[in-house]
Amino acid sequence: MFSDISGVILAGGTSSRLGGITKANIELGGKTIISRMLDIITPLFGEIIIVTNTPEEFPSLANHIITGDRFMKTGPLGGIHAALRTTSAKAAFVFAGDMPLISKDIVERLADRYLNTDCDILVPLVNNYIEPLHSVYNISILPLIEKYLESAKDFAVREFVKQTRVEYLVFEPSKENINAFSNINTAADLNRINRIVENL
Repeated sequence: MFSDISGVILAGGTSSRLGGITKANIELGGKTIISRMLDIITPLFGEIIIVTNTPEEFPSLANHIITGDRFMKTGPLGGIHAALRTTSAKAAFVFAGDMPLISKDIVERLADRYLNTDCDILVPLVNNYIEPLHSVYNISILPLIEKYLESAKDFAVREFVKQTRVEYLVFEPSKENINAFSNINTAADLNRINRIVENL
């Protein structure tokens, strides 16, 4: 268990391309996405935080810490800020709430690397694509992220991380690794991932 890192799921946000449903509550193989993610991360971190502005959508998660955004309408960056304000650990491993195929091995590799580096943020890179919503954030960046949210016009997480001491951990673009970082934005994404789940 990584006692110095909390596990965080950003469970807010709906998808207009999926009928406005909260993606973390989509069921795959009889289990919600967030339940699948919790099965992986709960044994790894001593503290689990769910970031959502609609906690009533997650009545079964009352045993976890639930927090909401202070900076509204700022997307995932506002959720990362909420997590860093809430955690009692020195860092937060932040996951988007629509990644049902996350890998225990990848999570452990990232957490181990983070604990052996001196960086503000550790971000995985696969197939030349960074995954800032599957990354470890040090709480020391809290003042910086607050200042950014108060003044920025572009709240993209990718833009924010450029202003920090960010390091990258490269993963081979294998089918398994690409699947582990896959998220759901469209019906096609949902159908593809549902087929993978059916074959697990």
